[in-house]
Amino acid sequence: MLFKSLLYFFLTTLLMAESSYSPNFSYGNINVNYLDWSKKSENESYKGDFSYLGFEGGAGWSGAELYGFLNIENPTHSYSDDSPDELRFSSFIDLDIEIKNNFKFHIQNYALNSDPYYVNDFVLGLGYKFQSDFGVWFRPFIGIHYSYDPYYSDLNGYMGGWLFSYDFTILEYKFNLFHWNEIEFGRDKAFYLDDAGTPIGDGESWGLNGAVSLWVELSKHYTIGLQYRYADNKLGSPTYQSAAIYTFKYNF
Repeated sequence: MLFKSLLYFFLTTLLMAESSYSPNFSYGNINVNYLDWSKKSENESYKGDFSYLGFEGGAGWSGAELYGFLNIENPTHSYSDDSPDELRFSSFIDLDIEIKNNFKFHIQNYALNSDPYYVNDFVLGLGYKFQSDFGVWFRPFIGIHYSYDPYYSDLNGYMGGWLFSYDFTILEYKFNLFHWNEIEFGRDKAFYLDDAGTPIGDGESWGLNGAVSLWVELSKHYTIGLQYRYADNKLGSPTYQSAAIYTFKYNF
């Protein structure tokens, strides 16, 4: 596939350009999570609460930053369980390669796999990173969007969004306020309308996806967090959805 080839090209270029593989910074954790959908979301979009086990990490070099995660959703269940209780695997990779003056090549890929459903969202575009001296950084991006699932496989409009992070301290505890937000727009009509013009899946030419989170570092190795998860015309439902996510992380 063209987009996978481009991703491999950028990764290879990055590794060849770096004089040393040792990053300027790196981090990682194992996390345990519970996602609790609102009653409205459960009733209107047939969502179900679930737990998941996650592996998360990232690193930064002089010319690039890399972040990724792998989640095992409903880890005690199997593929044969009925949706939304089936075993699922989700992953995400975010790569930003420095161009000049904090402008970046931005590449991200999200994938979810269950049996028999799967989905893959790939974005290739441009980003920018603003970083202050008082614990704030902000990274907007925009790019072309490619969707791949059992019902659609093609270019699917565009995606724009941002990441926002603010570190602060209260009573010697380290806090982090984090917001990620994605907006899909200009989707292909074949993605959200059937041949008769009836809405299907996400149901609109645009979609919203994101979360606002608050993290507290209890010690070097332990972090707890609370997230407000939201989506609109996304996650297979033409309606607004929201959830709370409770997280415990072991940092290494």
